[in-house]
Amino acid sequence: MKLSFKKRIALFNTLAVATTTAIVFIIIYLVVHASSYRHLDGDILLEKEEILNTLDWKADSIIINKMPEWEEAEHKKVEVNPTFIQIVDNKDKMIFKSANLQSNHFLFNPGNEKGYFYNTQIDKQRLRLGQFPIKNDDGKIIGQLTVGVSQQESYYVLNNLLITLCISFPILLLVLYWVIYFAASKAIAPVNQLIRAASGINDSNIDTRLPLPENEDEIYQLASTINELLSRIDSSIQQQKQFTADASHEIRTPLAAIRGTLEVLLRKKREPEQYEEKIKEVINQTDRLNHLLDQLLQLARLESGSVKKEQLNLYKILKEAEFKFDKQIQQKGMLVSISIAESVSILADNFFFSVIIDNLVSNAVKYGVVNGKISFNWVNDTHTLSITNDSTGITQQQLPLLFNRFYRTDNSRNSMIPGSGLGLAIVKKLADLQHITIAVSSTSGSTTFSLKIPT
Repeated sequence: MKLSFKKRIALFNTLAVATTTAIVFIIIYLVVHASSYRHLDGDILLEKEEILNTLDWKADSIIINKMPEWEEAEHKKVEVNPTFIQIVDNKDKMIFKSANLQSNHFLFNPGNEKGYFYNTQIDKQRLRLGQFPIKNDDGKIIGQLTVGVSQQESYYVLNNLLITLCISFPILLLVLYWVIYFAASKAIAPVNQLIRAASGINDSNIDTRLPLPENEDEIYQLASTINELLSRIDSSIQQQKQFTADASHEIRTPLAAIRGTLEVLLRKKREPEQYEEKIKEVINQTDRLNHLLDQLLQLARLESGSVKKEQLNLYKILKEAEFKFDKQIQQKGMLVSISIAESVSILADNFFFSVIIDNLVSNAVKYGVVNGKISFNWVNDTHTLSITNDSTGITQQQLPLLFNRFYRTDNSRNSMIPGSGLGLAIVKKLADLQHITIAVSSTSGSTTFSLKIPT
């Protein structure tokens, strides 16, 4: 159905109202119809009682007494509200009929025992008839009495009512449709305003936000939700721009160093030892570039990574990480303390969790002070692993930025410490994939990373 939203609202509401109105109209017609016939049937019953009171009988014969009731004008005329009477005996012989029947007579059921009502027509006049049995003193049926009254007025009333309802129904629906359409137009006006505002937002003005309606209704919630979505998109775009700029810078640095070294070698002939020294520098820069690309690829793969959780021995994973970085630990004279029982197990992805620990231990070694200490502690109640290393500390302003891609603290940038600033970004991504809550705190002298692992 290719209709606008407000037209669909108007159409569906009109259909609902049409159904309800049709039911109400039908009920009204049926009530008036039943009331009309109930009134006519009541008149027939009264007339029947009056007539039966004037009759007499002898054995199976009906005796009609001459009484003023039979001479009333309503029994002689056909034109205005006449009353028709017909009496037959049990031999189907006509005993009496009112003068207004003239040459006509009513069809009757000779086997009628209880009485009933039906409709007929005489000389184009609609009649309501009631046929009743005539019983003698012994309760034997000795004839049939038929009383008829005009239902012309009731017919006109019902017919006019039906015509009025049939004509007013489509007119009412048409009026309702346009009223509802106008109301729907007013109701969705704020939505149209949001559409116009949203259509003007692109990547150049992504910081623009939709206007919020005065009333805090569903439209307000929709606008707020869209604004929150725009904020997330804006933040994502800014992060992507920053990522691109940082990646370009990080890749350009080793490339520039490699180019500079090679240019120096080309200027003049040198001793073999000098060539060897410069080639080592090129290899180191190439390794740095290769490590950076590996981490970028790892981050890209993590976007669609699947997690396979299993029970892992935490003590074993930490000992393996200590063994991997044993050479660097020994070079800095650092002391490693693992205050964790060998039986502690956690539910995590083996590969992903190992990468997290490796990165955190690598950071602790790189940024830890010479002859410092690295401590591993486990709190069983909260299922939290903490990794603490002695360091110069990280400022409170820098802490929220540590997990951003390519972010490195001022101290680490100004030092000769190698790194790309991607390690903690990888740690954060892997932790989120496993629903591990990671936090960092720092004071002057120590830095602690905490991992709250779900059970």
